[in-house]
Amino acid sequence: MRHAFPLLVLLALPACHGAGTTALAEPEARTEPSVLARVTPKSPSARGHVGGDPGHAGRGTALAPRTGHELAAFAAGCFWGVEETFRQVPGVVATAVGYTGGHTDAPTYPAVCSHTTGHAETVLVEFDPTAVSYATLLNVFFKNHDPTTKDRQGPDVGDQYRSEIFTFSPAQAAAAAAAKAGEEATLKRPVATRVEPIGAFWMAEDYHQQYDEKTGNRSCPAPQGLPVQGT
Repeated sequence: MRHAFPLLVLLALPACHGAGTTALAEPEARTEPSVLARVTPKSPSARGHVGGDPGHAGRGTALAPRTGHELAAFAAGCFWGVEETFRQVPGVVATAVGYTGGHTDAPTYPAVCSHTTGHAETVLVEFDPTAVSYATLLNVFFKNHDPTTKDRQGPDVGDQYRSEIFTFSPAQAAAAAAAKAGEEATLKRPVATRVEPIGAFWMAEDYHQQYDEKTGNRSCPAPQGLPVQGT
């Protein structure tokens, strides 16, 4: 993450395991790319209800947003903190974490961590375009991770941690490409973010879903890149 947050308590989080291991029943030690603080998560009533089934997501099933909504998908490192960031964005109505962008069916977490599947840890977002624009979501994406590192966010290294925007339409692809170009111009450095149409999305294991919200771990206390209120 490019933004520093106050250090309260450092946490040990689940680590990737190589191929050949069984699916994890519970998280083990894992390093997050940003400093983590333990805080009391917002209650559903405080943040508004945010669901966990964007686009009726399943294990590789077809995605379909609810009437009047749209879908977006972002890979920006460990999907726990990325999901928590998007769940705080007004206008986001549902999120889930999963795997996409690879060449294998029904990937598991250990398989993705073996760097043999090509899948990225991805957050699927369902949003109300009358409440938040896709351009704003793109800005949140770019401002909450380092898009200049290839297959890496901080100490987390591997293709599953790559920076990528998975698009659902030609309009999204054009907007994503323009946002990437704008970020390169701002940073004056090459941006490694990939842009490609989304393929099958495989929901991750249950314990990964809304992980920060469930445990009280917060990678990003407030999303960066939101429009200033009143402008």
